[in-house]
Amino acid sequence: MRFEDDGHGRLHLRDGDRVLAEYVYAPTEPQLESPRPYALLHTRGGAEVTAYRPDDHVWHKGLSLALPVVGTHNFWGGPTYVHGEGYVQQPNNGAQVHRGFAASDTPIGDAAGGIARIDEALDWIAEDGELVLTEHRTLTARELDADTWALTWRSALRNETDAVLGFGSPTSKGRENAGYAGIFWRGPVAFTGGEILAEGGVAGDAARGEPGPWLAFVAPDRSAGVLVLDAGTDPSPWFARSEEYAGLNPAPFFYDETPLAPGATLVLAAALIVGTAEVAALAASSGANLVAELRDHPETPTTEDPR
Repeated sequence: MRFEDDGHGRLHLRDGDRVLAEYVYAPTEPQLESPRPYALLHTRGGAEVTAYRPDDHVWHKGLSLALPVVGTHNFWGGPTYVHGEGYVQQPNNGAQVHRGFAASDTPIGDAAGGIARIDEALDWIAEDGELVLTEHRTLTARELDADTWALTWRSALRNETDAVLGFGSPTSKGRENAGYAGIFWRGPVAFTGGEILAEGGVAGDAARGEPGPWLAFVAPDRSAGVLVLDAGTDPSPWFARSEEYAGLNPAPFFYDETPLAPGATLVLAAALIVGTAEVAALAASSGANLVAELRDHPETPTTEDPR
């Protein structure tokens, strides 16, 4: 596998003649949608497993890092939840701005195994132009077997302001059972009503708000499945939906805000396996290996920051 730049703000993840993913690093969406890089994913057989700007929430973009509460800033998109008022559109929609690739398309591990890696530098810019965070993002992609492949995502976020930033969610602000925030997968419309699986079996929307190492989502027609694994040191609560739309998100700020001091760094990491309806069976093998790799990642980038 390898990432190839198309010269128009996106990378194609190629697996031979197939394109398994498009990583859009220079988005053109309006400020209201908190523009940010995102990945659109396919199975090895070509089926789509992500949505882009669905009608119900146009700020949902495939697989992305989206945070609705970073201090006073909204890096999720759309209106901000205000307790007692509901969702209110405010002039606080920030953007994640690509600054460069430190190691674009560099194989890691066993190059013959088809592992590809990119390291990206980003600035998180408030709607008023303030620099809020800088980020070092690492993505890797690899084949697991004839039917499945994996993507890992690790983001190290540094507070560039002179104030403590609280990372939270609508639930941390008072809305019940709406703790979305973090590395978020949005499935296509055809996945609505699919099966959500946890370690104990079928969990459904009851998985929302519960901690655990992983969740899997299987399409209603069982044509494809996605397994998402949390690589945090402690199991996070999950944001999970099936009945309203297909979505999974390890959500460490579901209930409570996490403060980040000026100059301090916060790491978010997850692994995603794209495959068949039986993808959950890989959680204890390939999935566990991916999580261990993410947790062993060096705290400081080994490549030069291009800024």
